[in-house]
Amino acid sequence: MNNNWYDESRPGVTRRRFLEKLTAAGAATMLGGAPRVVASEKMGHPEAKADACILLWMGGGMAAPETFDPKHYEPFKVGTPVDKVISTFPAIDTAVDNIKIAKGLENIASVMDRATLIRSHYQADLGHILHSRHQYHWHTGYVPPVTVAAPHIGAWMAKVLGGRSDVMPPFITIGQSLEGHGESEELKAFTTGGFFGSEYGPMNLPYPEKASQAVKPPEGMSANRFARRYKALQEAMKNSPKGEGLSDYHQESLLRSMDKAHRLLGSKDRAAFDLSLEKKESYDRYNTGRFGRGCLLARRLVESGARFVEVATEYVPFYHWDTHENGHTTVQRLHKEIDAPIAQLVKDLEERGMLDRTLVVVASEFSRDMIMEGVPGSKAKDQSRAKTSVLKEMKHYGLHRHFTGGSSVLTFGGGMKKGALYGATADERPCMAIKDPVSIEDMHATMFTAMGINPKTAYEIEGRPFYATKDGPAECSSNLSRFDGVRFGHRAESTDDLNDLYIKSRSEGFGDEVKRRILIGTYALSAGYYDAYYKKAQQVRRLIKNDF
Repeated sequence: MNNNWYDESRPGVTRRRFLEKLTAAGAATMLGGAPRVVASEKMGHPEAKADACILLWMGGGMAAPETFDPKHYEPFKVGTPVDKVISTFPAIDTAVDNIKIAKGLENIASVMDRATLIRSHYQADLGHILHSRHQYHWHTGYVPPVTVAAPHIGAWMAKVLGGRSDVMPPFITIGQSLEGHGESEELKAFTTGGFFGSEYGPMNLPYPEKASQAVKPPEGMSANRFARRYKALQEAMKNSPKGEGLSDYHQESLLRSMDKAHRLLGSKDRAAFDLSLEKKESYDRYNTGRFGRGCLLARRLVESGARFVEVATEYVPFYHWDTHENGHTTVQRLHKEIDAPIAQLVKDLEERGMLDRTLVVVASEFSRDMIMEGVPGSKAKDQSRAKTSVLKEMKHYGLHRHFTGGSSVLTFGGGMKKGALYGATADERPCMAIKDPVSIEDMHATMFTAMGINPKTAYEIEGRPFYATKDGPAECSSNLSRFDGVRFGHRAESTDDLNDLYIKSRSEGFGDEVKRRILIGTYALSAGYYDAYYKKAQQVRRLIKNDF
């Protein structure tokens, strides 16, 4: 795959630097000890509204105006100025009076009375846009590169909540190949258990129709022979030179993951992986392609005790949702691939009495626009392959630029409101989130809370707390960004005068967590600002050293 659209000469985070930092972070993390929970036990966890979560991932940048937030429809006509084009699909009615979505999603429209549609999701402006970097941010809550391997949200659920079954893997990914294309290594960086260890990482099933092969012992091998070979493999792993690069904790975690895999191979639950066992009528409802079959597999796995399942349309640079040209015709095809399976998944879960206790989330790393790259004022490089000022041919018709200012997330079940609309984007370009904006951290907090996980849960790794939602208490990042210790939005009570107000506000705002982070020199803090924070932390430590 040609990756010449990555401009290595640009300042900031290039693809090469991104990979170098991720590799270093992963290696450093594997040398660390067991992560120790440092926050959540005292605070407690919220009451769980869901037992399982299914993330339906539209990797590549699903355009909100072409799916769940349609705007003014401009049909294709040669000579039309491109700045008139905001949506290339007309809007259709749904099962909820005040909610319309794009034509081509009629099946999803019929189940919108079970959904909460969030239209004000937005993403951090990370400068030059790398899909995998934004996907890393969405899946972990942290902007790479960070100094440790951040766990995927599925790994957090597996670690904090444990499995729902003794044998079914708690964290499974479906539909995304991690080999053989231009950003494979970057995708691997967040498709992981991170510092939690191998046992909390995902079981990856790129092709749902072949999932049954992943849980079968090698052909012709008896159970006893397989058990003997498995035991020999365990001993070899313990004595392997590869183990020298792992801490005791991570060696043990790897062996535990192997033990769980061995138990699954001998379990009746492995039948859940075999789509050939599904009734033909049911199978056909999902069989719109690889993603549709992935939705069916996800339903079967959750029925059998999986905790978190992610189903991807598969991200490959310049394919599927990564529409740099032929946007309209590509999205038209994708509508057909996702519409029936998503609606059928919702109906099946409801029919089985599982929807209320299963959180289903449809999301993407960002949206798209016809003429704008990033957000207004962004220096992000325009990567469109269909540059033109007026429509000349069909390949020009579609939303070919990346847009981070406003996107949509669709949710079902898991305690979410039914038939609800949250937030809004502007009707005219730029279609920014203008009402009740929802960040990635907000989205994660919502998902974790629904699953019964306190969003401020933290584990200590490399001497500092690492939160389920980035930075835990938001004021910590704000304190460091101001450097003077005044927490944004905080004002001390019972002060005598302005001087007293400043002194008390700064004292209260400059809390233990901020002091701790400065002293240990952490720099994986807030999106896009880790370098600045690290420099400030160094300056503070130098002042402290000089004073004492």
